[in-house]
Amino acid sequence: MALRISDKLGKGLFWGLIIMLSVSSAVAQRSWDTIPNLPDHYRARLEAFNNQSVSNGKTLFLGNSITEGGNWKKQLNDSTVINRGISGDITFGILQRLDEIIRHKPSRLFLLIGINDISKNIPDEIILENVLTILGKIHSGTPATKIYVQSILPTNNSFKGFSKNYDKNDHVITINTQLKKYAERMSYTYVDLYSGFLNKESKLDARYSTDGLHLNAAGYAHWIDILKNLKYL
Repeated sequence: MALRISDKLGKGLFWGLIIMLSVSSAVAQRSWDTIPNLPDHYRARLEAFNNQSVSNGKTLFLGNSITEGGNWKKQLNDSTVINRGISGDITFGILQRLDEIIRHKPSRLFLLIGINDISKNIPDEIILENVLTILGKIHSGTPATKIYVQSILPTNNSFKGFSKNYDKNDHVITINTQLKKYAERMSYTYVDLYSGFLNKESKLDARYSTDGLHLNAAGYAHWIDILKNLKYL
């Protein structure tokens, strides 16, 4: 398997292999529904992004609805922060829109992606390969960018509304474990948000969520506190 082979390769060769994985991922993509939950919203967001002027050297948050829902400019008191979250997005979607991300040459990029992939039953190894391919392309396109890969958050099935996302904690833990494993070798910083959002039942703490999947204001404040305490912001 590609990921096992990578253990025997140097960093340069590995990133070459990861870029090649994008070809196999494109083939694999045909096997799953990769259209975001809100395609009209998705296209509107992309159009808005592409029409915005390029701001280099800024902090950029990249991901799905959990990222999109953060008012990062206000919460960080920084009007230059770039929000590149799109509701319903998955790793295949991120791969398709990386050119718009890379053009900003951000100083820091915070990635959070994967829970929607899991809800679509995309295999863990495909999700991980996609994330590593994303990181490889970012490293290649904007090598000065400091990349922070944030763990997939837990969910809470005591809520209702997102049953496809609940009760898949084993997959979340598997992917997070692998993301942590590759961090040092692949020159990104792994951020463990998962542990900081757990309650005593090992579920997403209800204090931080609106529906067991998305975050409320307290959740975003807690997220920022974690990043600040780790000196990443």
